[in-house]
Amino acid sequence: MEARKPLGRQFGWLWAAYTVSVFGTRLAFDAFPLIAILALDAGPAQVSALAAAGVAVGAVVAVPLGPWVEFRRKRAVMIATDLIRCAALLSIPAAYALGLLGFGQLLVVAVVVGAADITFTAASGACLKALVRPQDLLVANGRLESTNWTALVLGPPLGGAAIGLFGPVVTVLADAVSYLLSALGIRAIGGKEPHPVRAGTGARFRAGDLLDGWRHILAGPVLRPLFFNTLLNNGLIMATSPLLIVLMVGELGFAPWQYGLAFAAPCIGGLIGSRLARPLVERYGRHRVLLTAGTLRACWLFGLAFVGPGAAGLVLVVVVEFGLITCSGVFNPVFATVRLDHTPADRVARTLSAWSVTGKLSIAAMTGLWGLLAAATGPRTAIGIAGVLLLASPLLLPRRDHAPLDERDTAAPSRG
Repeated sequence: MEARKPLGRQFGWLWAAYTVSVFGTRLAFDAFPLIAILALDAGPAQVSALAAAGVAVGAVVAVPLGPWVEFRRKRAVMIATDLIRCAALLSIPAAYALGLLGFGQLLVVAVVVGAADITFTAASGACLKALVRPQDLLVANGRLESTNWTALVLGPPLGGAAIGLFGPVVTVLADAVSYLLSALGIRAIGGKEPHPVRAGTGARFRAGDLLDGWRHILAGPVLRPLFFNTLLNNGLIMATSPLLIVLMVGELGFAPWQYGLAFAAPCIGGLIGSRLARPLVERYGRHRVLLTAGTLRACWLFGLAFVGPGAAGLVLVVVVEFGLITCSGVFNPVFATVRLDHTPADRVARTLSAWSVTGKLSIAAMTGLWGLLAAATGPRTAIGIAGVLLLASPLLLPRRDHAPLDERDTAAPSRG
């Protein structure tokens, strides 16, 4: 079975580090807005500014870091960003205990963590490609994806209970500790990682490196459509998330625990989908699975516009979210594998950094835009409009199957 396929001790440590980190992050799900509301009496405008500005400014700060990471040892970068996130997050419970915590500190920490997240993601993708054979990338990405969805099932409910029992900053402390443990796990990977060197210029930074990630994405017949598809899909889904809270809790009278249940329970679908990805690819082929799962995941969001009060409304949300998340659970590891396969090893960090920066900025922009749309039309109508637009996203998926770089390199005739 896929779960028993050995990927080596080094991947095992990388997976362990990812597991402890993602569980800490999911445990602290929505911790910053809750701290702002419960500890600082922040209003809706401040909470929205914290969510949007932290992501957007963090993404902008991360722009020059992608090229810088490309020519550094990836594991050293991952350890450094883990420790930076740990230190930044620890400052919040420390300031809270001393009675010095302010909204400005929350905003600064959100920016630092956001920039470090993007940098870590860029380095970890390159690290994964170096540790795992190309034919095993789908298995590895499937395991990481299943871990993420498992954490989403368990983390938010446990985090909410911890906040209720111990106060609003306890989950931030747990998240900080998880980054420290992640750094130790990455350190335990061992082995000697070579220092990347660019021919002729060594590791010297060039201004043109800032755009290399976007150049590679936009020039690729596979990466370009996937890039715009994921921007539109993720942006619309994330933009409707706060509107769904307003609709369910504010207008329809659902209790916060009911909203939490409607969010956590369907994440089991992500675990199921990630486990199905490899068998489906083996049976139907990677391109067909990518197209099918990418199309099906666009068909669910529109259903949230019809949520009503009571048990029927709650069941509708769970069913819609379960369908959406299951399809995403199949799509995501296949997509992540295709992206790595179509990116040369010396451009992975820049490509993933450019992808993450653009994704976070687009989510921030679309969240703000849909907030204005909801103010004018109501949250239900705004969710419905997002659902209709999302139906067009499969048109952006790659129509043809292209061989990965490694296969093209192998098939190319020698010139000797």
